[in-house]
Amino acid sequence: MLLEELKKHRIILASQSPRRRELLAGMGVDFEVMKTDVEETYDPVWSPEAIVMHLSKLKLSPIDMSQYAPDTIFITCDTIVVVNGQIIGKPKDEEDAKRMLRILSGNTHTVYSGLTVATPQKQLTDYRSTDVIFETLSDEMIQYYIDTYKPFDKAGSYGVQEWIGRVGIREVRGSFYNVMGLPTRLLWQMLEQIV
Repeated sequence: MLLEELKKHRIILASQSPRRRELLAGMGVDFEVMKTDVEETYDPVWSPEAIVMHLSKLKLSPIDMSQYAPDTIFITCDTIVVVNGQIIGKPKDEEDAKRMLRILSGNTHTVYSGLTVATPQKQLTDYRSTDVIFETLSDEMIQYYIDTYKPFDKAGSYGVQEWIGRVGIREVRGSFYNVMGLPTRLLWQMLEQIV
């Protein structure tokens, strides 16, 4: 089984996201966390798929792969929210979070995650997209959510696994875990290919 094979490897998650750490741990994978800082730049004319795949690969760029043993596996991921053709990133402040949640309210948006799995010899990159349909959110609901959960580190200003997801999301079409920030089924498939 893959989990037994992965025990022969050093797995490094290059992400500070607590949700990605939680999801990877929930897959039964032993790993360590590495912080990589990169300026997330891309050409705005690119498609959402191209952007998230580029950003996931970009997060590997500060790592000198030659310094690691061949059995080391790196995992990087980047997630964006797209509504009405516009990318919505992480909010700058409370007002920006309110603005984003009002845009998502009563609307359908798409969450894209780019995923890169790499060893010093090989690199795989792919993506997944998931449609999320929100019910109409009242200003009172939005204010309560922001005050209680402070979603300032989340693309689109919300966490699907939090209160707002439980009471405000009508439907998720695709991977729920992708909306949390890590397309776990895709990751499993990519790990199978790379070991």
